[in-house]
Amino acid sequence: MPRLYDGQPPDHQGYVKCGEKAYLLYLHRIVLILTSGMGSIMKTFFQYNWQVRDDWFRWCEDVSEDELFKIRIGGVGGILKTLFHIVDVEYSWIRVLQGKTEFDEPFEAHASLGRVRDLSRSFHAEVEPFVRSWTTEMELNDFTFQDPDGSRITFKHGEIMRHVIAHEMHHIGQMSVWAREIGREPVTADFIERGLFS
Repeated sequence: MPRLYDGQPPDHQGYVKCGEKAYLLYLHRIVLILTSGMGSIMKTFFQYNWQVRDDWFRWCEDVSEDELFKIRIGGVGGILKTLFHIVDVEYSWIRVLQGKTEFDEPFEAHASLGRVRDLSRSFHAEVEPFVRSWTTEMELNDFTFQDPDGSRITFKHGEIMRHVIAHEMHHIGQMSVWAREIGREPVTADFIERGLFS
């Protein structure tokens, strides 16, 4: 099963001091409310995330490799590893919703800005058609998996799609804090002026 949560609580200024799982669930609820019953709005939030991710890849071009790889507090570690994690989780969830195997290659196999960006572009070619073909009839389809302890857990497909949206937004927020730590202006999180409703 794709990684639901990263498991490391964000103990950093600018973040609410609560478990990362609780924070991600909270963000998931916000996205669910914003996109509930409105497939086109959900698709727009995916488009928003893809645009912001591409902006972050461009942002990384002017950052030293040391800063991109530096281990930081919260999340999965550093900036580049977080971008890899975002790409991995989105792709893995979309694949399992289609009955395919999840992506399971380690970060170390793609540990450069160019390789992570290429991976994102490659995966996007499969992810985008699935998102664009989303219908309201798919919302309540069940996805059941077996936990390591042997218990079976079921989620609705619509829940998982919104989890994927919230997951990326969560990590983009972390990277924005890290950007300021190294004296750089982060990528804007603004939804407006992106042409998403044109």
